[in-house]
Amino acid sequence: MRLRTSRRDDLEINLAPMIDVVFLLLIFFMVTTSFNRESEIQVNLPEASAKPQEMKEEPIEISIDSSGRFFVNREVLINTQVATLKLALQKVAAGRTDVPLIISADAVTPHQAVVTAMDAARQVGLTQVSIATKSAQ
Repeated sequence: MRLRTSRRDDLEINLAPMIDVVFLLLIFFMVTTSFNRESEIQVNLPEASAKPQEMKEEPIEISIDSSGRFFVNREVLINTQVATLKLALQKVAAGRTDVPLIISADAVTPHQAVVTAMDAARQVGLTQVSIATKSAQ
């Protein structure tokens, strides 16, 4: 009688549980690590004076409402693109670059709208740009 011996299965190391443990440790350390911001910038904004500046000429006024729509001398523009604003400024300025420009923006106007208005004024050549504020009384 001959006993039959079974071949031993080759031993394998299953790496899946070890990889799971490593990922869990990685996630744990990422979540519990605190990041310090050492380069914070403090900005103290200036206050506007209540003294209005005298204008020699009738200024061009760009008004920007709370949703970012532009108005040039109280006329609404069809969109908020720089090209449209430039065309309206060129039409109102009539080729002159010494005309004063006042930008009146709502307090909650997106900052991008004000930057767009200033950029359009620069591209048209208007250099006397003022930003309208109200006095804090």
